[in-house]
Amino acid sequence: MRVVIVLFLLVILFALGRALLQLVRGPSRSEKLARSLTLRIAVSVALFILLLLAWYFGLLQPHGPTP
Repeated sequence: MRVVIVLFLLVILFALGRALLQLVRGPSRSEKLARSLTLRIAVSVALFILLLLAWYFGLLQPHGPTP
């Protein structure tokens, strides 16, 4: 499960870096910038749903503060 989460985070960082590169290159690449940011948002939402499902099915256990 950790590998899947790390892969999702790497894809999110890649999309964010790609969007930054498009932003620096100029306004003529606004369509690619929007696509990169849309990908980042979609992967972030998918990761959130995956975490909720993994917690629901018992694959992940939350760690709270120990008294």
